[in-house]
Amino acid sequence: MKRMIIASLFLITACKEEKKEIQPQALQEQESISPKTETGISENKPDESGEAKKWLEKSIENYFKADLGNLDKEMQKITTKDYYDYKTDAMNVDMDVDGSLTLKEFQNKWKNKFDVRKAGVNIGFLISGQDWEEIKVSKCEQVLKSVPLSESEPAVFIFDVILSDEKLKSQYPVEIEVIKQNDSFLIANVSQE
Repeated sequence: MKRMIIASLFLITACKEEKKEIQPQALQEQESISPKTETGISENKPDESGEAKKWLEKSIENYFKADLGNLDKEMQKITTKDYYDYKTDAMNVDMDVDGSLTLKEFQNKWKNKFDVRKAGVNIGFLISGQDWEEIKVSKCEQVLKSVPLSESEPAVFIFDVILSDEKLKSQYPVEIEVIKQNDSFLIANVSQE
């Protein structure tokens, strides 16, 4: 009887391990098939990711070339309204300016829309440095592309980005979420530590 129980346990364990090995293969096969929306139409054009990357790199570099007095307007042009409001609040936490929030108020206000732990509280948009000479995108790799379920949902692209200022020997790693909505790209979130 003991042998029968032990043999059964080995058989059950072997079956479970075989299922584990089969699942990753099935996932890989599913990923290799081009994603479809509910309508069965391919969700993104083949070059949409490349377009998002080029737009992001150009927008970042143009932002840092703008006059200091125009940075707020430039930020508004390349970000969603929600992200702009969120980041503006994050930059002004506990500052002595109109509309400034305490850290607790900021967290309560935005915790349902953004990861407030990665807001970059009290640091600037995209970089933590207050001064810069010439910011360049030294790395921009796509790490995720969403599959919108309907046409009303935006396509989402997430990029690992490193911004560099060679003259000041500074690097700023960030994760940037870009959405495509109404045939244009916008930054929807930037994760900063």
